[in-house]
Amino acid sequence: MKRLLKQTYLNFRFFRLAIFLVGLFILAYIYPGLFNIITVLFFILVALTLVDLMLLFKQKGIEAVRILPEKLSNGDDNTIEISLRNKYNYKTKLVLIDELPFQYQKRDFEIKTLLEKSDSKKITYTLRPLERGEYYFGNLNVYASSPIGLVTRRFQFGKDAMVPNYPSFLQLRKYMLMAFSNKLLEYGLKKIRRIGHTMEFEQIKDYVTGDDIRNINWKATAKRNQLMVNQFQDERSQPIYSVIDKGRAMKMPFDGLSLLDYAINATLVISNVALKKQDKAGMFTFSKKVENKVVAERRPSQMHKILETLYNVNTDFSESDFSRLYIDVKRNITHRSLLLLYTNFETLDALHRQLPYLQAIAKNHLLVVIFFENTELHKLTHIKAENTFDIFQKTIAEKFMYEKKLIINELQRYGIQSILTAPEDLTINTINKYLEIKARGLI
Repeated sequence: MKRLLKQTYLNFRFFRLAIFLVGLFILAYIYPGLFNIITVLFFILVALTLVDLMLLFKQKGIEAVRILPEKLSNGDDNTIEISLRNKYNYKTKLVLIDELPFQYQKRDFEIKTLLEKSDSKKITYTLRPLERGEYYFGNLNVYASSPIGLVTRRFQFGKDAMVPNYPSFLQLRKYMLMAFSNKLLEYGLKKIRRIGHTMEFEQIKDYVTGDDIRNINWKATAKRNQLMVNQFQDERSQPIYSVIDKGRAMKMPFDGLSLLDYAINATLVISNVALKKQDKAGMFTFSKKVENKVVAERRPSQMHKILETLYNVNTDFSESDFSRLYIDVKRNITHRSLLLLYTNFETLDALHRQLPYLQAIAKNHLLVVIFFENTELHKLTHIKAENTFDIFQKTIAEKFMYEKKLIINELQRYGIQSILTAPEDLTINTINKYLEIKARGLI
């Protein structure tokens, strides 16, 4: 009986009919002849309710399974699937309420559907997580109603399921798929032809328009009686390090994700691209000290190692110590490497405080400083000013955006390469820069 009460809910249809009968009973005091009719209607309602209960509880009812992915991809749409099976011998109306992880703070989630008798159905919905960590799902509640529709029976499935949320591996797969399908140009990735300025000889081939005439092989040309050129390949096995600033400047949110999360997602993708290019991929983070080190290597397990390390990276809200970064780089990275430094400078003064350390790092390594446009300020510069306050806002926004350009010029002045990018374009712009550096043979 206790189980029956816990699973039983009265529908709005029942309450509407009950209220209607109460109104008729009130009228029966004015028109006594209605009393017998209303009494009959009351017993019909009770009988229909009992029949509805028997229909819902006499049979096994509904089977449901929530199918969760092995892990969630941060900042991406992840598909959750629910498999339903109707064991009733009539069409059943269902309302699904899945108890989502607390990170979403969503209290109005429900899915309504109909299932024919002895039918099965799969329902999918998407979740976009914005924080790395563990996501706990509660019960999957399925509320079933018969065609009578006076009573609902609740079924519960899949209690306490946990799914870890990792950096965006879906983004990694997307860029791999685009590379194989030759669709990179559609997403802004540059097609850079390797001219051949390295010393790793690959083969001698026929000259075609666009080949560097400095690489003409005159001996082979004389033998074949046609122009032949030496073709060189990219130098391989070069260390590529992603250096992530996890200080408080990287906590700034854009479109739900922090700058730190954008940097982590880009690190995962660029590490995979570097490994596919036969280079060594590594990473580390810094704030008050250098942490989360993964030495640059080219092994089958390297991507898994980087993914597991990135999973636990969080900001510590401290002021980043670039002097510690310089000391650690000087001690531990002995070979000339490409360092992709993900950080953020909002003003020229902030850059000048760290510039001596960046210069010192750039003496022995190829340093690329990657920092972010403030897209909210960019929107302010395009609004139409209608009053003095709007003019003031627009002027300040343009000043801060101009300072970002001054930061680029200042870095170029000291021979340090840089990328200024919108957070959502970070991955594409980083890959472009890496391909450009490889094409120019700078490392």
